[in-house]
Amino acid sequence: MLLNMGGPSHLSEVKVFLKNMFNDPYILPIKNALIRKFVGYNIIRKRLEYAKNNYRAIGGKSPMVELTFLLCQKLQKKDPERFYSYAMRYAPPYTENALQEMQQKGITSIHLFSMYPQYSTTTTLSSFDAVQKALKKLNYKPKITFTERYFDNVFYLQTITQQIIQAIANKNPSEYTLILSAHSLPQSTIDKGDPYQKECEESLLGIKKILEEKNIIFQNIILAYQSKIGKMQWIGPSTESIIKQSRDKKLLIYPLSFTIDNSETSYEIHIEYKELAQKVGVLDFIACPCLNDSELFVELILNLTKRQNYESFS
Repeated sequence: MLLNMGGPSHLSEVKVFLKNMFNDPYILPIKNALIRKFVGYNIIRKRLEYAKNNYRAIGGKSPMVELTFLLCQKLQKKDPERFYSYAMRYAPPYTENALQEMQQKGITSIHLFSMYPQYSTTTTLSSFDAVQKALKKLNYKPKITFTERYFDNVFYLQTITQQIIQAIANKNPSEYTLILSAHSLPQSTIDKGDPYQKECEESLLGIKKILEEKNIIFQNIILAYQSKIGKMQWIGPSTESIIKQSRDKKLLIYPLSFTIDNSETSYEIHIEYKELAQKVGVLDFIACPCLNDSELFVELILNLTKRQNYESFS
């Protein structure tokens, strides 16, 4: 079972998606449920039309659910001995419904695969917690194994570098700055011990080393963070600020912490950041897609879930 946050499949789902997300105590860490609901309501009220406009710009929906469905079909074809499914945290198909289907099929062993390579309480833990609560509610007791992170896995890092190399194609990488863009988190979340930033940094080091071994030398490689919300302090530098400082430069941007395209990649990177790059005078702007339903990602998931050739990168 692939675990991800999900996304609205049509514009009428945007409000529900945002409501579910900002009612999650892992996303909005306010202990009092009523206060969290009130704060979440105000965030949604301010962001709803902005979010809808973003989704309109990418076809009126998030591509995440459709791409994940296609990914599961490819996994099923490659590995027909297992049943592949997926569960979304904030939009259909919800975790409880996905698990109920497995319960009805009589499945007694489930491997949970996090679609977040770098572990965070805001994403990974939230998804696993939703599974635990759904299993209890359904009185469903399968054997559970899981892949909760793979930020330093050699095959994962090689998959990323392969995509980067394909994106740069016949161009000279030494003329480009490579931006590895990850979703940002509030600094307060990191200060509480969330390992996400450290794991993003470890991924950066691994990617750098593999590129160097392949003699792919970029002008610079920068880890940056995107999708900040609100006025609180978030980890940085921001992807937006790096682009603004890149006049007369060439940029290649890879969505490091994302495995399936969503509004943060399809809109924020491919549309918003591309427009910003043109505005500030960036000479060339290349945006890589996520792994999505690629054969690279299919092989990565099979590799990780079957515990074949797993080793830490060092």
